[in-house]
Amino acid sequence: MTGGSRHLVVGRLRKPHGLKGEYSVFPLTDRPDDVFVAGRKLERWDLGGAALGEVEIERAKGYHREWLVKFRGVEDRVALDQWRGQFLAAAMDELAPPEEGEVYLHELAGFSVRDGNGAPVGLVTGVFELPQGLMIEVQGPKKEFLLPFRKEFVTAVDRTERRLSVVVPDGLVE
Repeated sequence: MTGGSRHLVVGRLRKPHGLKGEYSVFPLTDRPDDVFVAGRKLERWDLGGAALGEVEIERAKGYHREWLVKFRGVEDRVALDQWRGQFLAAAMDELAPPEEGEVYLHELAGFSVRDGNGAPVGLVTGVFELPQGLMIEVQGPKKEFLLPFRKEFVTAVDRTERRLSVVVPDGLVE
């Protein structure tokens, strides 16, 4: 990380595209139009989250479900080929904050979990991305349980208060 600011992964480098130095990037953000813009500086990260160097976007455009990105000063296809599978990360303070009722997944640990009446249910202790969807692990007063992070179960997200309002299915916490 440069400058001590926190970064969020915003894309995965898939493969070089064509002969003009463009790279196929799979976006890992729901706002790729805001992220992949000319002049934005991003960091390349390996799978372990180690920074491999900064790149600047020269141009970018949506292409099917991906983005074609040209990085300033990078023309060598052989060098680009070595970037396969790496990630692109953007400084958090340069990105739009989550909208009302949204939260970054890494922030969920430690959130208070309360039922519809405001009674405490537990604390979020983990987040799991499973084939059937996102699950939060909640440490309740008697046991730990998993709750799907879907609208029918998580009815409100208060990022400022670090609180989730939930509907717990019958029998889950007993």
